[in-house]
Amino acid sequence: MNLSEIRPPAGQKKNKRRLGQGMGTGRGKFAGRGAKGAKSISGYSRMRGFEGGQMPLHRRLPKRGFSNAMFKTTFAIVNVATLNDLAGDTFDVASLQAAGVIKKLEDGLKVLANGDLTRAITVTAHHFSAMAKEKIEKAGGTAIVIEPVTRKPKEQ
Repeated sequence: MNLSEIRPPAGQKKNKRRLGQGMGTGRGKFAGRGAKGAKSISGYSRMRGFEGGQMPLHRRLPKRGFSNAMFKTTFAIVNVATLNDLAGDTFDVASLQAAGVIKKLEDGLKVLANGDLTRAITVTAHHFSAMAKEKIEKAGGTAIVIEPVTRKPKEQ
């Protein structure tokens, strides 16, 4: 048996029905689309969420929430585990940027408590989570809070 000899079973392949080819074909005149209405016209496409003229569900439901993106605060985040893996015992914004740990300082540097700390380090940052501060001090290090970064509101 060859791949070139393989044929589909009898009756599997059908010719595509040609619509609108005259009255003698049995599919002429309206070609199965009905007489009138939007769907009978060529080029018809119903818009997403259309419900036949009824007010669509996405417009009937109330809007919820509020996003004040203009005054949103975003922080460059560093975990305690990352600081534990880095060489050195004092860390601040400049040293972390030089090490490639943080790329862009947004509204400040925030230290979070994900991971373990096994040595005494000194960290200078704008914000600390309560657990991160506790872990740093428990390991014999110090957590120094500096003045937050002041930025202009984001343009809309």
